[in-house]
Amino acid sequence: MIDLYFIQDVLLPPLIEGVLVTIKLIILSIPSGLILGILIAVGRVYGNKFISSLCAIYTIFFRGTPLLVQLFIIYYALPSIGIFFSPFMAAVTGFILCSGAYHSEYIRGAIQSIKTGQMMAAEALGMSRIKAVLYIILPQALRRAIPGCSNEIIYLIKYSSLAFMVTCVELTGAGKIIATRHFRYTEVFLVVGIIYLLVVSIVTKFLNILEKKLRIPGLE
Repeated sequence: MIDLYFIQDVLLPPLIEGVLVTIKLIILSIPSGLILGILIAVGRVYGNKFISSLCAIYTIFFRGTPLLVQLFIIYYALPSIGIFFSPFMAAVTGFILCSGAYHSEYIRGAIQSIKTGQMMAAEALGMSRIKAVLYIILPQALRRAIPGCSNEIIYLIKYSSLAFMVTCVELTGAGKIIATRHFRYTEVFLVVGIIYLLVVSIVTKFLNILEKKLRIPGLE
């Protein structure tokens, strides 16, 4: 039987603190990861051979290795060469780097779906390649990439639970501490799961509204 006193007085206060940390992780990671993804995608498509290869290697590494391993490298391995991160910043850095790699693939695909004639027309009108990418190609590509990038944002919200592995106490970490202390795993992780479900549902609703608002007519 679920103990309402335990949930209200013992469980919810630390979980609320954990939720706030999770929200901070998400707020910092999502836009930064998206911007990094845009830069990597543009570098792969329009960069010279060196830049394109460098971006490809970055993408292969961060998509090909587990996020947990990346967090361990950032928090536990980098200090051996004099690079130190706080638990929170290690988690944010790992989320940004990993998320940026996945966003870059969605955006790269969207960029390559734009007809090459548009770039040729822009250059024929005297626009530089950079301006053509910024004002013609990217606005269309980002709209087309919204569904894929939305999935990555949802994944990132759930992956934020891995921050506890580098001692950053977010929602899941706070729940694990309480569950271990009181041996009440059922109640604790049931509530944690419900909170994640609420957060993901709210963000999904917002992203669906954004997708409909920015949808390109004729490409539904």
